[in-house]
Amino acid sequence: MQIHTSRFGIVEITPEDLITFNEGLLGFNSLRKFVLLDDPNDDIFAWLQSCEEPAIAFPVLEPELFVDQYKYDMSKSDLIALSLSSKEGSRAFSIITIPDDPTKMTANLKAPIIINVKTRMGRQCVLQDNGLAICEPIFNQLQQRVVQNPQSPIKHLDQDLGVSIKPSEPTKGPELNK
Repeated sequence: MQIHTSRFGIVEITPEDLITFNEGLLGFNSLRKFVLLDDPNDDIFAWLQSCEEPAIAFPVLEPELFVDQYKYDMSKSDLIALSLSSKEGSRAFSIITIPDDPTKMTANLKAPIIINVKTRMGRQCVLQDNGLAICEPIFNQLQQRVVQNPQSPIKHLDQDLGVSIKPSEPTKGPELNK
């Protein structure tokens, strides 16, 4: 099957690549079908791309990449919604906001995207930990990681979760997530 995206053009995916958000995402409640795209030309970000709205795509990163010992404790309702008994079998991603000045990029640690890897169900969970920020500055942490390990890739999407894209005729869309 093909999905149309404003950032990557037409992307070929399989039904097994879909991640279903029964409640949508915060502010995007009507969008339920997404796919996690791995752009081979981008060494840092993966993209949570809507399959229903071509212009909606969020850059995401695993929070462990810029926060030491990131922990997320899901509520009982989060676990039930994701068909999990514990966070085992889940993966967390932070939505990244990249302003015109990339040194001011931030990550939402308070409301991560949690995905049940086996069932491919996703949910944006609002965590109860008051120590987690909605707009955590991450540029310096990412820069430090690259300087310390220049040969080590930043993103670690496995083939069971992300789709490596081979876009056909990418189109220039509006700058997303500003």
